[in-house]
Amino acid sequence: MRRNTRDVKQVLNYLLLITFLITAREVSFAQTQDSYEYNSEFTWGINKNSYGGLIGGFTFKKAHRVSKTMFETYGLEVMNVKNPHESRVQAQSGNYFIYGKSNYLYALRFQYGRDLVLFTKGPQQGVEVKAVFAAGPTVGVVTPYYIQYSDSNNPYYTTNVPYTNQSYGSIQGTGGLFEGLGSSKIQMGGNLKAAMNFELGTAKSQVTGFEAGILLDAYFNKVVMMPSAENYSFYPTVFLTLFYGSRK
Repeated sequence: MRRNTRDVKQVLNYLLLITFLITAREVSFAQTQDSYEYNSEFTWGINKNSYGGLIGGFTFKKAHRVSKTMFETYGLEVMNVKNPHESRVQAQSGNYFIYGKSNYLYALRFQYGRDLVLFTKGPQQGVEVKAVFAAGPTVGVVTPYYIQYSDSNNPYYTTNVPYTNQSYGSIQGTGGLFEGLGSSKIQMGGNLKAAMNFELGTAKSQVTGFEAGILLDAYFNKVVMMPSAENYSFYPTVFLTLFYGSRK
């Protein structure tokens, strides 16, 4: 509980700092004469975050202009959330698995927000910078974690079964990634995001860049991914998203 409280306070402090910087910039904002206008854009991205693996997940966002410096946005994030206590270990077979893990958590984050243009770019030059705010509901899909299991009577024959505290020596590896999807349970929650968006593309009709910031994912109940370790209902995370898309 202390960890969750400390992380939430840190997230709130970051949000206050970003809000202050945006307010200061908005007061002195001036549109450059060389900039070009566009009214809508669609982007998709690959996400890396502090609660994910090598690839945390994928993002999709649709934005349309509501004023000279503001865009209304609709987003979807599909993420694989990991418990921070997870660690890959090697079985006797040579395969790897996560000992003690009982469930995956796939987060479907639906987001509605605003992108505030802080710096515009000229045609085919410069960088466009936006401040990003978004929030919305999160649908957590809690899916059983399957392992390759062999019993003592026939150690050379394995079956894929959900992890239910089997002994280390009887586990020969990880089962299929989506094998337990049909037995999934839903865990509802919400998310709040604040970030900075940097668009680096040189073509007017295309979007290329990255987005970095913080996100708080909160669920109504603790999500049990590892029964023998501490589990959480709050997941404050730092993330980086590389995105690509189109605009018109």
